[in-house]
Formats: sequence, C-alpha cells, structure tokens
Amino acid sequence: QPLVEMRHIEKSYGRVHALRDVNLTIRRGEIVGLLGDNGAGKSTLMKVLSGVYPHGTYDGEIIYDGQPLHNRGIRDSEEKGIIIIHQELALIPLLSIAENLFMGNEGATNGVISWPLAMQKTGDLLRQVGLNEPPSAVVGKLGVGKQQLIEIAKALSKNVRLLILDEPTAALQEADADRLLDLMLELKAQGVTQI
Repeated sequence: QPLVEMRHIEKSYGRVHALRDVNLTIRRGEIVGLLGDNGAGKSTLMKVLSGVYPHGTYDGEIIYDGQPLHNRGIRDSEEKGIIIIHQELALIPLLSIAENLFMGNEGATNGVISWPLAMQKTGDLLRQVGLNEPPSAVVGKLGVGKQQLIEIAKALSKNVRLLILDEPTAALQEADADRLLDLMLELKAQGVTQI
C-alpha cells in the first residue's frame, strides 16, 4: 500500500498554472527524487503535500496512509509525521542546537522547561544523525552541512514518517552531501519515506 497518493493536483497563482494534473505515488520506505527545471513546480508540489499550501488552496486529492489528507497547515502535517525541510534552513543562528530543536515544542511541566531533559534528548538526536556537537553549541557557528543535519534531527524529534528535503545538497560540500545521503539510507532502513 502506498504511503502517499497525489491525484490530479492543480495549483495556480492567478492565471499562472504552477501545477496541472500532477499525479504521484510513493511507497512506504521509498526514497523518491523529483527532477525538473527551475519553475517546473517541484517545490510547489511539496508545499501542497506538506501543508504549506493548506487543503482548499489547490485542486485534486491527496491520500496519506490510506486516508484523505486535509491539512489546514504545517502543524497538521507535522502531527501526521510529514516534515518538510526547505532549501533555506529555518534555524535561528543565535540560539543553541537544543533551543532550535525544541522551540515551540519545549515539553514544559507547570510552565517550567526542563533544560537537562532537552539537552539529553538533543544529544540522543544528534547521535542519530551522526553529528558530534554539544547540544549547547550555537547554530550560527556551525557550517551549512551541520545545520542540515540539525534540521533532520529536528524532524526526527517530531516522529517523522515522510521527510521532504527541498534541494538538500545544493549548498553542501561533497563530504557533507555524502554524509547526508548516507543518513538518508539509514532513515530508509528505519522506515522513513523521503522525497
């Protein structure tokens, strides 16, 4: 059974058709690459799937895990395990890795954040993605390759089932790109579907 079926997806900006009758089926645990020229609609299609463009702002149907997908936004899709990592990384450079990973999802008790617990969870997630940095490291002092791994760690903290990476290797050096591709294969082995 497919994890995702996008059927007859159409998206327009005024009179400009970004997507016209697009169909895409992705099986569980599969890694799929979308290829096309700039302006072909790849990012737009992924924004439809991830809830950046909510249900009702496009035509067509999306079936996710056997059920119709009617995301009202990113938070809806993240609750279902659909995580998108945009080409422009969404990290705050002046904050630590731990603060970036758990911003908006701090896990407070009676309004008090347990930083020791956040640091421990961050350490666990960094080990999962193969990044040897302390959770207290300031993100802005790390290279783009390491920041990309932090974004993936952030996705793992949200129990990702479908990981969407928008041009993930575009700004990476060859060694960082190789590390990212190895990580993608590890995630595939864990059952994470990737685009």
